[in-house]
Amino acid sequence: MQIALDAMGGDHAPQEIVRGAMMAAEERDTKILIVGQPSAIEPLLADASTTVRKRLEIVPALEVIGMDEAPMTALRRKKDASIAVATRLVKEGRAQALVSAGSTGAQMAASLLGLGRIAGIDRPAIATILPTLHGGKLLLDAGANSEAKPKNLYEFALMGSVYAEKVLGIPRPRVALLNIGEEESKGNDLVKTTYPLLQSAPINFIGNVEGRDILAGQVDVIVCDGFVGNIVLKFGEGIVSSLGTMMRDALKQSALASLGALLAKPALKDMMRKLDYAEHGGAPLLGINGVSIICHGSSKAKAIKNALRVAQQGVEQQFIAAIKQHFPGKEGN
Repeated sequence: MQIALDAMGGDHAPQEIVRGAMMAAEERDTKILIVGQPSAIEPLLADASTTVRKRLEIVPALEVIGMDEAPMTALRRKKDASIAVATRLVKEGRAQALVSAGSTGAQMAASLLGLGRIAGIDRPAIATILPTLHGGKLLLDAGANSEAKPKNLYEFALMGSVYAEKVLGIPRPRVALLNIGEEESKGNDLVKTTYPLLQSAPINFIGNVEGRDILAGQVDVIVCDGFVGNIVLKFGEGIVSSLGTMMRDALKQSALASLGALLAKPALKDMMRKLDYAEHGGAPLLGINGVSIICHGSSKAKAIKNALRVAQQGVEQQFIAAIKQHFPGKEGN
């Protein structure tokens, strides 16, 4: 298996991206095609072991698409951009998956133009893992579509259910619609119209779920439009960051608190690990006719390593083929 990694995308590129590739190469026998500027990448591989170096290959791409650039315009103008080259590797069959921490818009545009949509799917969705009291649960859409129609949420629910079962290993995943109340009659027109569609869908739909219930982890797949989903995601990231700061401040209040912190350090470290987005790697762009993993823009080496793991699992579990079974028809574009 070969995975294309955009080495130039992200706040900490290419140093942390390459380091993450090296960490991944130490753990699994997967070929990683590191796409980017050779002059910037080669020095970072100087200390790699012989085994690791054999699992890494540099694929030249001299241009970079910045976070502030209009995705479609940049892709048309920069044919040799790292995200464009990495996507072409998947399209041409040289790689089986794509991973990037660069511009989400550019990756979405490159995936749509280069790989196309799965037949029958109107819009792709970003599926991200949320930490809960009962492990990671899937939220989609997390930002690909600020506006959506009922049929889009129906598609998100089916794709999310397949991904949760195939990749996350959750048998008969419980799927719920994010709403302001549990009652079927609650919510705006979008969710009220979507509800009966999900009732008749070939999934384990359990009804509505409220925002306060997400972290309880009683639902495996949470469905919403990208506007709501992105707010939920960013709010969750803010909670984790603020919680860590509050805990550190509280534990410095007194000598007794510091002693308690020392005793509780293993438990606190484990808790923060579970809340760390880097542990979950990246978010798959579901609906694309290929495995495309979107990483957080501030991803460091550990997050990249885990994103490469997610990409490998996606290919091995063949979730693209499983999704296609629910959407027969001509190839999307």
